Amino acid sequence: MDLSTMTGPLASFALVVGLLTLTPGLDTALILRTAALGHRRRAWGVVFGIQAGTLSWGTASAAGLTVLLTASRLAYETLRWAGVCYLLWMGVRMLRARHAPAPEESQSPAGAGNGGGWWAGWRRGLLTNLLNPKVGVFYVAVLPPFIPAGAPHLAAGVLLTSVHVAEGLLWSTVLVAFAHTLRGRLRRPSVRRLLDRITGLAVLGFGAKLALGE
Repeated sequence: MDLSTMTGPLASFALVVGLLTLTPGLDTALILRTAALGHRRRAWGVVFGIQAGTLSWGTASAAGLTVLLTASRLAYETLRWAGVCYLLWMGVRMLRARHAPAPEESQSPAGAGNGGGWWAGWRRGLLTNLLNPKVGVFYVAVLPPFIPAGAPHLAAGVLLTSVHVAEGLLWSTVLVAFAHTLRGRLRRPSVRRLLDRITGLAVLGFGAKLALGE
């Protein structure tokens, strides 16, 4: 693949997905909530899970697999309702969460948190992304116009998606750092429960929006 032919498309695609990355959404809510509660390792698990999902959708789109979502109503609806059920389940769990007083930093490993660990966050981030069919539809609609004629479709698609992933990681670094500064104000169980209520309602809202097909 001639990288010189990709310079313009890469810059244009970076601008489009950059604006998308900065738009607050479900991913932002999950990262902020997890990091603000002091679960730093789990927050990074969420970040990398989300980006693994993004890379999977982009690769599948470049390979032509996500065309099934637009061609098959059954495939789209099955994935959509799986996503709805998952978001509703996650939102209800957040609303019902109970928190003990947060331990002092000196009594716990730096940044470890107690939120189930990196892999638990990674699974949550990955599932949240993969069970959202709108991400697949987005890549079906947006990715092909940025691939130059004659360029290897799969390689070019993965390269473009990697730009989206890189921007997502950079923005997530800002979010985690910002949320980490709030840890001192979130040691009271009542405040931590309030954060869970707010995020849980937001997740339920995203689930309802997906259920309504909006």
